[in-house]
Amino acid sequence: MTLFEQVSKDIIAAMKAKDKVRLEALRNIKKVFIEAKTAPGANDTLADADAMKILQKLAKQGDDSAALYASQGRQDLADAELAQVEVIKSYLPQPMTAEEIEAAVRGIIAETGAQTIKDMGRVMGVASKQLAGRADGKAISEAVRRLLA
Repeated sequence: MTLFEQVSKDIIAAMKAKDKVRLEALRNIKKVFIEAKTAPGANDTLADADAMKILQKLAKQGDDSAALYASQGRQDLADAELAQVEVIKSYLPQPMTAEEIEAAVRGIIAETGAQTIKDMGRVMGVASKQLAGRADGKAISEAVRRLLA
């Protein structure tokens, strides 16, 4: 079952459970998925890898919005946004710990034969592909920089 189908199925479950927060978040996810499927050149398909990227983007946007609401003194809106972000994050893989990222980067450095900080681009290219969806690009970059320095 694709991620798109899973979200569609979960919308029905949320309707039956009368879970308004989950339902609203899932409908927003499905709307963005449909927009991606119908975009020019998409051929009416949405791969799970693309769906994961969309979910990561939505989660980041939600976190940013919640932080903005909280800084403006609107904790009610921030809490609502964070509740939706939790629903979105439930579809994302468990994020890697700093130790796991470092271990993976060490393996990639050994695999690519990188020696100095000049090889960072090559290591980042491989690491970004291998750790996509499981680790933040900033955390990967910091680990690569630290290990190559």
